[in-house]
Amino acid sequence: MERTTISAKKKQKPAAPRKGATPKLKGPALSKAATTGTKPAKGYNPIAPERVQEILKRLNDLYPDVTCALTHASAWELLVATILSAQSTDVNVNRVTPELFRKYPTVEAFAAITPEQLEPDVRSTGFFRNKSKSVVGAAKKIVSEFGGIVPDDIEKLLTLPGVARKTANVVLGSWFKKAVGIVVDTHVHRISRRLELTTENDPPKIEQDLMKIIPREKWILFSHQVIWHGRKLCIARKPKCAECALENICHAGDKTWSTVETHKNAVG
Repeated sequence: MERTTISAKKKQKPAAPRKGATPKLKGPALSKAATTGTKPAKGYNPIAPERVQEILKRLNDLYPDVTCALTHASAWELLVATILSAQSTDVNVNRVTPELFRKYPTVEAFAAITPEQLEPDVRSTGFFRNKSKSVVGAAKKIVSEFGGIVPDDIEKLLTLPGVARKTANVVLGSWFKKAVGIVVDTHVHRISRRLELTTENDPPKIEQDLMKIIPREKWILFSHQVIWHGRKLCIARKPKCAECALENICHAGDKTWSTVETHKNAVG
């Protein structure tokens, strides 16, 4: 964590922001609270309905209409893009998929090739051998068992190679508009822990915790909003807390700036 270096000529502290306002700082200034994590105050309930509703309200204000950032024109294209996005960025995947889908325009075209043939096309996304096996394997199973149609049932999706709950939830939520679960990617994992919406570290357990406190009708949008928030502000290293509209209700122990006490166990 960075600490403020104060010159001999400038010893004054930065002015405190107005109550309820988002603090605006020009340097890596840290409040005293951000440098000394504490235990939550007695009676503090991070998943109290009113706190959860306030988090959702502020996310709505920040990201009212966000959608999946992976470029796709069908359920199959979204499934492929999501498989390729593991341990990669959406930006990188979006560079790869346009040419990939021109070369192999249908699920049947993917089913007709070998993983080795696909590897050069997806190499830049990382873990390309495993991803090639998953994509080709999923295509072959969709063609042979589901008539070439990506199933809209989570149990059937989970039988496809390379598809776990995160990928299934992305396809069901973003394409089929079915709120079966909550997508827990690296951003949702990190921010849910920072906001103390869960203390778990295992994605399936995090998902179960979130499903208990987030209204079902918000599951799909919530995932998109948190993912966008993780890209723009609540980044893994040096989150931009001074620019964050959730700052004064966030007690994350790894904040870079804080107007409230921080909790040492609330870290991403």
